[in-house]
Amino acid sequence: MSVLVLVLALSAACCLGFGFVLQQNAARQAPLSDFLSPRLLLDLMKVPRWLGGIGLMVAGMALGAIALGQGEISLVEPLLATNLLFALALSRKQSKQPLGRQGWAGLVLLAGGVTTFIVAGEPRGGTALTDPLRHWLIIGAMVGLALLLTTYAKRSRLSSGPVLLALAAGLLYGVQDALTRVSGQRFSEGGLVELLTGWQPYAVLLLGVTGLILVQSAFETAPLRMSLPALTAAQPLAGIICGVGFLGDRLRTDAGALAWEAAGLAAIVVGIVALGMHPAMPCTQTERARDLQRTDARA
Repeated sequence: MSVLVLVLALSAACCLGFGFVLQQNAARQAPLSDFLSPRLLLDLMKVPRWLGGIGLMVAGMALGAIALGQGEISLVEPLLATNLLFALALSRKQSKQPLGRQGWAGLVLLAGGVTTFIVAGEPRGGTALTDPLRHWLIIGAMVGLALLLTTYAKRSRLSSGPVLLALAAGLLYGVQDALTRVSGQRFSEGGLVELLTGWQPYAVLLLGVTGLILVQSAFETAPLRMSLPALTAAQPLAGIICGVGFLGDRLRTDAGALAWEAAGLAAIVVGIVALGMHPAMPCTQTERARDLQRTDARA
């Protein structure tokens, strides 16, 4: 694994993690009437904290794009999943909550899972597949599933809706990462003209804006501990599927390697959930008021 890719991916994860916390701090105060509406972004643009979070997110996406240009998506995506560690670090500073057993267990599982997957799978590049049918089948399946999750989220926006929206956004971001890598390859091969004559950069922009609306709607209606784990778990899984499915990424496929790769991915998901559900993660205004009432009642 290139040290440059490692530094770029972890720097991107740091920016993304900090950015998500700042965005949720602002989005939780947005009116519920903006749910799944572009108006939500217009309202949030008036909030300096949210703009700071978006700035960090954009920086993270730019660093992630550079990392994707230098390494395989199957390698970069698990590293980007560590954004939850940085989100928890900032949340702990804000809430003064100790890490505790749950935090340490989640940290070990996430870091160990990423290491296990990379060491066992040995992600390496290959020749991207040129079959357009395979491209569209995989991308269509991801986008279609995201649309289905969003549809169900509309019906239950204050219960399971935030989790479903975060899952949908994670799937879209995973596809976006794959198309970002394709866009980078087109730019390297033919410059700006080659890049702008393809559909991929426009799809990257559309997926990014759509994913942003989904994420902010999830942040608006639920605490970060409900939405961020689903987002962080779905994105690398979708990216790895795209990488292996049509970008030519190769992983070891012998029985032992596959078992360790599966174990690594499972540890990543469990670690993400454990960290995402940590009490230090920011809560909504309603949840905070409820906690204060409980504290007063005990006193």
